Amino acid sequence: MKYAHSLCASRFTRLLVVAGVATALGGPLASCRVEDPAPDLIQPATTKPSYAPNEDDQMWAVIEQFSAFNDPMLPTLTARQARMTHSVTDAVNALLAKNNKTPAAPSLTISQRVLPAPSPNTYSSAPDGVPVRIYTPASSNTTNLAADGTRPAIVYYHGGGWVIGSLMVYEPSAKALADRTGAIVFSVDYRLASETMNKFPAAHEDAYAAYKYVRDNAAALKVNPAKIAVAGESAGGNMAAAVCILARERNYALPIHELLVYPVADNNLNTASYQQYANAVPLNRANIVYFTGLYFNTAADGDNRLISLVDVADLKGLPTTTIIAAEIDPLQTEGQSLRDKLTAAGVSVDYTLYPGTTHEFFGTYAVVPLANDAQDIIEESSVSAYNDKLGFCRLRVQLAHALHKAS
Repeated sequence: MKYAHSLCASRFTRLLVVAGVATALGGPLASCRVEDPAPDLIQPATTKPSYAPNEDDQMWAVIEQFSAFNDPMLPTLTARQARMTHSVTDAVNALLAKNNKTPAAPSLTISQRVLPAPSPNTYSSAPDGVPVRIYTPASSNTTNLAADGTRPAIVYYHGGGWVIGSLMVYEPSAKALADRTGAIVFSVDYRLASETMNKFPAAHEDAYAAYKYVRDNAAALKVNPAKIAVAGESAGGNMAAAVCILARERNYALPIHELLVYPVADNNLNTASYQQYANAVPLNRANIVYFTGLYFNTAADGDNRLISLVDVADLKGLPTTTIIAAEIDPLQTEGQSLRDKLTAAGVSVDYTLYPGTTHEFFGTYAVVPLANDAQDIIEESSVSAYNDKLGFCRLRVQLAHALHKAS
């Protein structure tokens, strides 16, 4: 029952990730449901790695498949070649196909558009605009749907070390956030760095430009401008926090909430988790060195306030924050440090560490039950029902997963 204790202790009085975002966005969430914790789970075939002997079974099955692609190590590739390698999402899809599983698709309208560059383009965001993919919940999804037809919004930034990653690779996360919060999700296709192009702070400025455009044009986008959150994974989590910092510095309205999923928050590659998980899969120290070497103009960029959130940035006045952390992740320590620094700065923080999971677990919910838990375990209900039932729902789900882990 070790899993139940560690997870319950960190979350018992706090909201789950989507609950945290949706509460900040201000609308109804859910009466609870508890899915069968082990209906037909995909099992791994090999022994777990020595650096993570307690890795979650389904998480390890995903990492097994990811490793089976046998792609070249990223540091041996050009940026363009690196973008052609397989992703954890590819591993999930391969496992689903091998096991003849077809998860139900959420009811969403998906569209794409290019958000035009501001004029004047003071902060040098992409001169030809920033593409976004927009996920709009179906009208039948009344969670957070206002009487005037508007919804909250989440401006979402994918991961990939500012070098790889794409809207498609991270689409599972964007879809789940839209479906389970009832918010319109704008997934931002920011510029990616290469050997000679799109160096820091190009991606960060694209991230800010996208947030500002959504807020400035909220009426046309059918978004409530007072209920816009930012969210991101890994490098995207870093940019979500950076957008809040930039908005404050530029005297612009801040997001109502920031969801940071295993964010890059420090420039220190010698933390406890970097040492313990230096060779972890899918993210390791060598990959981080590779990514930052391509994105940074010089090593000094790593000490910029937008990168080193925990020891350079002024975090006062930032919005309420949800941090989701993976255990088997070089970034685990800096996520904890960011939680502590935000708390010290007076920011309300909900932090959850998911035991047995790796970097990139957030979008693996079709295979990994813990990722489904992190995404959202709460269905639609009224605000009063949500407030009354949340603790009971979460306890039931935690016990269900604990019984599965103990069996």
